[in-house]
Amino acid sequence: MYFDDDALLPENQDELIINVAPYGPQWLPGDFQEDIAITLDQQVQKAVDCYNAGASSLHIHVREADGKGSKRLSMFNELIARLRDRLPKMVLQVGGSISFSPEAEGDQAKWLGYDTRHMLAELTPKPDQVTIAINSTQMNITELLGADDVQRTHMQDPAARTAWQDMVVDATPSFFVEHLKRLRANGIQPYFMLGHIAQLETVERLIRRGQYMGPLNHCYVAIGGGAAGPDPFQMMDYVRRSPQGGILQIEGIMRNVPPMMAMSIAMGLHVRVGIEDNLWRRKGERFTSVQQVEQVVRMARELGRDVATADDARRIMKIGTWYDSVDETLQALGMSPNRKSGQRGFLVAQA
Repeated sequence: MYFDDDALLPENQDELIINVAPYGPQWLPGDFQEDIAITLDQQVQKAVDCYNAGASSLHIHVREADGKGSKRLSMFNELIARLRDRLPKMVLQVGGSISFSPEAEGDQAKWLGYDTRHMLAELTPKPDQVTIAINSTQMNITELLGADDVQRTHMQDPAARTAWQDMVVDATPSFFVEHLKRLRANGIQPYFMLGHIAQLETVERLIRRGQYMGPLNHCYVAIGGGAAGPDPFQMMDYVRRSPQGGILQIEGIMRNVPPMMAMSIAMGLHVRVGIEDNLWRRKGERFTSVQQVEQVVRMARELGRDVATADDARRIMKIGTWYDSVDETLQALGMSPNRKSGQRGFLVAQA
């Protein structure tokens, strides 16, 4: 991306899309009883409350009746159906891991197999988006967590943290190329979750080879442990490297989230909040998902930036849009065309 002289003026920026992740599959019900929704009714109401606070996009995981993360797609179908009924316009985004929570005490956290994750393309009713990881990588979500971050949660126990520290995102080309085909065949938009520039470069190669032809909605996942950390210079390198026509959201972890969201809002990017990423307003003070949405709404208003409605979010992310050729995709994303035989010199994006 490049920033024109007037790119930081709020009237020239897209309305702010607030994606909320209120379900937090890594947390147990007792970790934050005031905010962790367990029953389906509670999970639906949590989404409604976040929507009313200003969120236009919902990141979905599901809990079973015992409070553990659900790995049953039938539960996802039921929750999505209820959400569609209560929130017909909100962008519904299913987490592509389904659930990575340990099955039982002493088990390791892990992503489900390819065949199971491919079935996300067959959810009924279908979500608007399914998140997709690109290239296998470590996902140690505990690496950046200090003692203050996990106080009053089960992750105070070193054994519990050990269950998470060796988690790996298994996402080889044999998975993500096929997954993109299946999502397109069923009219579900992929949402790329990318932890560093090398993963973004793989997505760009998929586009140039015609293996993905659609809008580029992506999230810079700055949670450490195999992904980038909260260093603003790393974030700016990713922003600079991102295609001009893509829609970029920033994700952080714990108390790094609010300052990263403030930077994102100022630059015209988009934000993700919720207890899946952060439990704290400030040191020792808990922070519900609704309160986190309300905070970024206030930030946007202070900077003069409009907050996206659900209709705005669908328009900005081009939900339901697909392209028919590599050239059309490259042009829509503001990327330079593929080099033709014998062509020399630097290539320039076509208007």
